[in-house]
Amino acid sequence: MNYSRRDLCLLLPALTAAAATQNGSEEKLAGKVYAYGGLTAKPNGANVGRAVLKGETHSGYALEVHLTELGPGSQPHPPHRHLHEEMLMLRTGQLDVTMNGETKRISPGSVVFVASNILHGWKNPGPERAEYFVTELGSDT
Repeated sequence: MNYSRRDLCLLLPALTAAAATQNGSEEKLAGKVYAYGGLTAKPNGANVGRAVLKGETHSGYALEVHLTELGPGSQPHPPHRHLHEEMLMLRTGQLDVTMNGETKRISPGSVVFVASNILHGWKNPGPERAEYFVTELGSDT
């Protein structure tokens, strides 16, 4: 059976969509307002997490945003490293941020960028709660 270039051009979008479905790609993120009051709070001991968004941009780049509240003296998890980059933006309170063994105290409005595979972690030194956003850039796969 012979196919023309026009036939192949018409078939290409269908093949691309089928490949994306087979690869299990994440949902493409649509333009949307994520109102704070609409975010579901998930308590975890003295801490509270709120998922904001998770998916892929139109170009297929993985993106995740979440909001965390840490109680005084709390940390979300022990220091760790991962392939994806992330950015932390402190909204309220203060955090002691450790990257590769060096600790710095940050105040509201501060931004932290964690490059790929850097050992990092943070802890709320108190006395009030600390609230921050984390934006995960890319994936670990």
